[in-house]
Parts: sequence; structure tokens; C-alpha cells
Amino acid sequence: MPERLVDLLRHGAVEGGIRFRGCRDDPLSSEGQRQMERAMQDGSDWSAVVASPLRRCLEFANRLSRARDLPLSIDFAWREREFGDWEGQAPEQIPADELTRFWTDPTRFTPPNGESYDDFRRRILTLWKTCLTTREGHTLIVTHGGVIRIIIAEVLQMSPEALLRIEVPFGSLTRIRLPDPPGVPTLVFHREI
Repeated sequence: MPERLVDLLRHGAVEGGIRFRGCRDDPLSSEGQRQMERAMQDGSDWSAVVASPLRRCLEFANRLSRARDLPLSIDFAWREREFGDWEGQAPEQIPADELTRFWTDPTRFTPPNGESYDDFRRRILTLWKTCLTTREGHTLIVTHGGVIRIIIAEVLQMSPEALLRIEVPFGSLTRIRLPDPPGVPTLVFHREI
């Protein structure tokens, strides 16, 4: 049976700089577009593309799919954690006590009117379990930093408290090997492109 791989590609830098963006649909900046172009030149032998529906992911996924004649599926569940009242806000615009609580323990502190960590994790791991049983070949998933952190933490069996110790730069690529059952997934690499 051929090797099964999943690549997780974080979207590039977004217009407006660093902000809390869960469901906010801002476009890529010119630097973000360059980062994604470098990803297209990676030379990977992807057999399918899956994408978050947010345009910072979807526009690139559409271009790549057309350029390489790859099937594309879009799933709303691959979106980032929703940040509620923090959506679109730069870190310096968030009340300092709330921001400190979030950075200190993002698993227990939920931004006002945002998605809880448990709900976010459950959503992503439901998708991931489907990947483990249904993905064949070499799939590229174009998604968000929080999503990638959840999956890496799951593969490496890290505690949720260690989640923010994983840096996921814009345009970074993470490769995971999917074994035949009953094996366990392994992290092949996690790098900037």
C-alpha cells in the first residue's frame, strides 16, 4: 500500500497585521501571497487539497488545485478557533488581564463570546480522526495556526497546556505520516517554507 501523508499548510500573513482572526475573513497581504507562492514551488506530490473556507486559505487552495489539476474539498470545520469579542482586534486592543489569562492558559480561558478550547479541540479532532481513516495518498490541508497546533499536540501526545509552545509561522508546512491501522501517526517535519 502506498505511503499516506498529510501536509498541514498555514496560510500566509494577512492584511492588517497581527490580529485575532477566527472567522474574520481578511485577505492575504502581499507578503502572505509570496509565502503561499513559495509553498506552490515546494514540489510535493500532493494528490488532493482540503481547505478552510476562509479566503486566506481558500484562494491559494483554489489556485493550487487548478494549477496541478487536483481535487479540492472545502470544509467549514477546518476554520480557526472563533475569538468572539476579540475578532479583528490586535493584541494591544485586548484588556491586559484577559490577554494574560489567555496566553497563560488558553485551554481554560475563553475570549468573551468566543469558542471554548474544548469545543475547538473536539471540532478539529473529529476532522483529524476522519483523516486517519479515509485519506489516501498525499493530502494537503490549507488551514490555520490553531488547527495545526491541535493536530501536532495530538500526534505528539502533548498536554493541552503546552499548546502555545508550538510556533506555527505564516506559510509553515507540517507533514504527518499516517500509518496503516493499528499504527499511530508520526510527525515527519514542521518547518517554514
